[in-house]
Amino acid sequence: MKLKNIWIFNHYATSTFKDRGGRHYWFAKNLISKGYNVTIFCASTMHNSSDIIETGKNKYRIETIDGIKYIFIKTNLYAGNGKQRIQNMWNFFYGLFGVTKNVVSKIKKPDIIYASSVHPLTCIAGIFISKRYNVKCIVEIRDLWPLTLEDMGKIRKNSIITKILYMGEHWIYKKADSIIFTMEGGKDYIIDKGWDRDIDLGKIYHINNGVDLEKFDYYKNNEIIDDSDLNDDNFKIIYTGAIRNFNNIENIINVAKMLYKNKKYSNIKFLIYGDGTDRERLINICENEKINNILFKGTVNKKYIPYILSKSRLNLLIYNENVGVFKYGWSQTNYLNILLQESL
Repeated sequence: MKLKNIWIFNHYATSTFKDRGGRHYWFAKNLISKGYNVTIFCASTMHNSSDIIETGKNKYRIETIDGIKYIFIKTNLYAGNGKQRIQNMWNFFYGLFGVTKNVVSKIKKPDIIYASSVHPLTCIAGIFISKRYNVKCIVEIRDLWPLTLEDMGKIRKNSIITKILYMGEHWIYKKADSIIFTMEGGKDYIIDKGWDRDIDLGKIYHINNGVDLEKFDYYKNNEIIDDSDLNDDNFKIIYTGAIRNFNNIENIINVAKMLYKNKKYSNIKFLIYGDGTDRERLINICENEKINNILFKGTVNKKYIPYILSKSRLNLLIYNENVGVFKYGWSQTNYLNILLQESL
């Protein structure tokens, strides 16, 4: 039987609806062009934003854009990574069970379910809901939980909670019909954990974060941000992304400081776009030490990123080498991938 109807579960795919771009938007667009029907289930709230898709008194809302059916599950607003975010995760997880049952009368039943992390609850829901419809479940892993939390210092290595989370992760990998990792070392991770004893390595695949070339070129040429720092004659070194310990932006500051002291390199300027927990601390370091060749530009809409990166002489991809999770590879963002490909 040919698979026709694909359900994608991605808590944070709300931004792909707003941006008309992103991993699962592009997956869906390409699948639709090959004759598939694709429905994306996501939260009504957007990560790190006060934006929301209103559902009114209903538990969900259905919208269609570019042939892709989106179903927004009602979730609570949150800020940061505290209890409100955990509640938001639970709302989406719990809501998936009821909403998928209710919408079957309005959309076609799935022939396959594609459940994507970041957090593992979505994968768990995907596995259970796939049993309801007697279909296969593909699990997509974009972050290695709980290893990522362990490296961030959010949980202790040998705590009861950590052990329970690893047990849950192991269970997901065993029960999934196929596993797709966005980082290339997923198979090595499973081997290192000793889980290859009961997990078939033949069902593990790697699909990195690709890019829609046509969309990228459109944004680069049409979504232009008015920023004098991008259009001067300096040698511009640009970083776009999260500003946190994981990304080790302090290393950029250290390099900027060394170059700033040498007048021979006075035309080199570092531009940092993004936000995160380390931003204020790093800004204070630059102000206190009078490092004037580095500018923190704040956050910008994703649609401007292709233009911003195209204006640099050097784009930076940087991570903290002391973070163990990176031994299994990186899941670079779509736009950065294309800039790296263009430079090769």
